[in-house]
Amino acid sequence: MSDFGPYGPQPVDRELPTEESRDLFQLVRELTQREIVPGASAEEDAGRFPRELFRLLSESGLLGLPYPEEFGGGEQPYEVYLQVLEELAAARLTVGLGVSVHSLACHALAGYGTKEQKADHLPDMLGGGLLGAYCLSEPAAGSDAAALRTKAVSDGDDWVIEGTKAWITHGGVADFYTVLARTGGPGARGISAFLVPGDAPGVSAAAPERKMGLKGSPTAQVHFDGVRVPDARRIGDEGQGFAIALSALDSGRLGISACAVGLAQAAMDEALAYAAGREQFGRPIADFQGLRFMLADMATQIEAGRALYLSAARRRDAGKPFAKQAAMAKLFCTDAAMRITTDAVQILGGYGYTADFPAERYMREAKMLQIVEGTNQIQRVVVARHLAGPETR
Repeated sequence: MSDFGPYGPQPVDRELPTEESRDLFQLVRELTQREIVPGASAEEDAGRFPRELFRLLSESGLLGLPYPEEFGGGEQPYEVYLQVLEELAAARLTVGLGVSVHSLACHALAGYGTKEQKADHLPDMLGGGLLGAYCLSEPAAGSDAAALRTKAVSDGDDWVIEGTKAWITHGGVADFYTVLARTGGPGARGISAFLVPGDAPGVSAAAPERKMGLKGSPTAQVHFDGVRVPDARRIGDEGQGFAIALSALDSGRLGISACAVGLAQAAMDEALAYAAGREQFGRPIADFQGLRFMLADMATQIEAGRALYLSAARRRDAGKPFAKQAAMAKLFCTDAAMRITTDAVQILGGYGYTADFPAERYMREAKMLQIVEGTNQIQRVVVARHLAGPETR
């Protein structure tokens, strides 16, 4: 990173508990500066998905960090894994988000699979170059995920899956899908989880959505047309799927929180660099109090967001309940990212509105983070339920 004198970006002071984790971060920083940062803007503008980069991340052990070493994972605490996500997202959000989604797709099998299932599938999922996707949302079941209509019907030793999933990150490029489907009656108790190969007959994807940002990350509907899956690929008990899904989302929201902080950090660094070099009225604009206060607010929100997601991660690592804290972190960090990226555009002025600088891309990408893994309105619902109990009817 360039030296911008007294104004410029400073390296993030990471809270890393072990020498191993500090070595890991050295690897991550070298990889991001060599493989991700140089082409990030051009690759996003072109809408290119970095599939080979994800293979490199897998070979480097970065796709299975929070999972057991026994099955090819890195066995790192969430406190460390999330800071790696932040670093990747600061380099290119498509990459940080992709690693978070892959971890989300592995969660069901790692947490609820049998020993045989884990031994059969997890090594390839965590370190074998495979990439996953998580299939919960549907065209008519977004925030109300328990209303999903995709069905899995028992047929001998197999299940036959029919339905359409929507807004699937890595839809059409994933090697495996963790799919939530209805195996029983209506409501949350009739849902089960399945591990579906990406090349299974009957699996297909629609054309990727044309999005405001994250153009390098494919988001698509995924169709399941008579997809036959053996019962050995059902994860957990019948009817346990929705509980598995919610458990995965708690962890996934922490991943989105870390990505949001990484994106916000990148935006602030860009604003600081510009403010140090841009002169008006005979001095750098970083000298002017109005702008300095904007930068101070940005830095404060980033530090607060990082502290919030790390606090939730430590609760998770300690085996304590963390659902409320995960919702709080996702809510705060993504709202902060939206404010910070907007302010970064403002600091760059007219240049911030052009594609010659990454600030406008950061702003477009931040909007998505307020929507995925449960909208921020849903996060407020989750937090309020923890505080005041379920709503009365």
